[in-house]
Amino acid sequence: MIKSPTQTFDASAELLGKALGTNDVAGVSRVLAPLDLTETLEQLERLSTIDRALAYRTLPKDRAMEVFERLDAALQADLVSGLQEADVAEVFAQLSPDDRVALLDELPASVANRLISGLNEKDRALTSTVLGYPQRAVGRYMSPEFVNTHPHLSVGETFARVRRELDDAESVYTIPVTDAGRHLVGVVSLRDVLRADESELIADIMKTPLSVPAVQDAEEAARYCADAKVLVLPIVDAEDRLVGILTVDDALRILEDAESEDAARSGGTEPLRRPYLATPVGSLVRARVVWLLVLAVGATLTVQVIGAFEATLEQQVVLSLFIPLLIGTGGNTGNQAATTITRALALGDVRPNDVFKVLAREVRVGAFLGLLLGALGFTIASLAFTVPIGLVIGLTLLGVCTMAASIGGLMPLLGKAVRADPAVFSNPFISTFVDATGLVIYFLIATSILGL
Repeated sequence: MIKSPTQTFDASAELLGKALGTNDVAGVSRVLAPLDLTETLEQLERLSTIDRALAYRTLPKDRAMEVFERLDAALQADLVSGLQEADVAEVFAQLSPDDRVALLDELPASVANRLISGLNEKDRALTSTVLGYPQRAVGRYMSPEFVNTHPHLSVGETFARVRRELDDAESVYTIPVTDAGRHLVGVVSLRDVLRADESELIADIMKTPLSVPAVQDAEEAARYCADAKVLVLPIVDAEDRLVGILTVDDALRILEDAESEDAARSGGTEPLRRPYLATPVGSLVRARVVWLLVLAVGATLTVQVIGAFEATLEQQVVLSLFIPLLIGTGGNTGNQAATTITRALALGDVRPNDVFKVLAREVRVGAFLGLLLGALGFTIASLAFTVPIGLVIGLTLLGVCTMAASIGGLMPLLGKAVRADPAVFSNPFISTFVDATGLVIYFLIATSILGL
């Protein structure tokens, strides 16, 4: 019977675990040898730091380099601590400048400085160029290794340049065109170069370039690259001089990391920089505990509100039955709005100055939702208890949904306006705020209608 990919993976994982458990280096090598690059990465990412370093050392030299390049920077840093210094220096020298910088950000300063000093003059200069940009700027992710051409060069001369620099360039499918002062004046695709007559000038076939400043936020630049559907996005300095390129695969990686970060913070935790099974338990705890403490402190607002209306609850105990329903509905409504607006911000569909447009839409959305849920709540509560109780529940749902949708839509915009991650202002804080505010609305309506 033919095994499924999952069965094959599990079988390899079991054999690899047994070989590592007995320190059978030859056995580890035999398990990893028939695996392709993706399968090897998946197996290594599931191992502990020590076992991963042992397994990595059994890989052939060429495969080891491929694997190292594909690992997350945090896992690369873990491997560095488990490899011989000579092996680390060799692997580090073969990385592209942007990948070197990502690794350096994960290493202690002493190790980083030692690795940089071991590079040749050219590689050290390229790496220092990328390191010189701010942490979240696109310049930190660009490649300074590229092929460029000039308007006055012929197609034949340009093609010769491409062939000459083919091994060093990050990408050759889109070729930036610069003038004598390195100012970006156009781009030409390799397809157009191959199609044109060799004597034709680049100036006659180049197109108007798209570009972004090197100091622009990396996520915004990556989104621009993806939206423009270009393979390469030129990166320029303040004077429009070409300093590097952002390839589409690097842009997609930036967007994937941003998505993971937003999803984690929307759920009340810090993003993991490693695959889940490769993340130490201590790191998982640290990623979650701060948010839990913050939310626990925020939840005291809900307790204080209930305490302030304790006399109201004593007169109408039935009101306490609906508290979970009301605060749950409010929290869910606010989270839906926050998630929608956070995503819209990431895609560029809305901007911080659209605050009043967003507020107007979310007030209407919340009111419609409140009317629908409120009508249902009124009917059920009236039949189960009394009409006044049903009226309290119906009006509270209307008020809570309207308020929660409005707050949920505004908070991510506020976060963006103060240059914070909109996801931080999203679900966890909104739930806490809406819980307390929703209870205030609930008890005020109940006091008014029931005359308490």
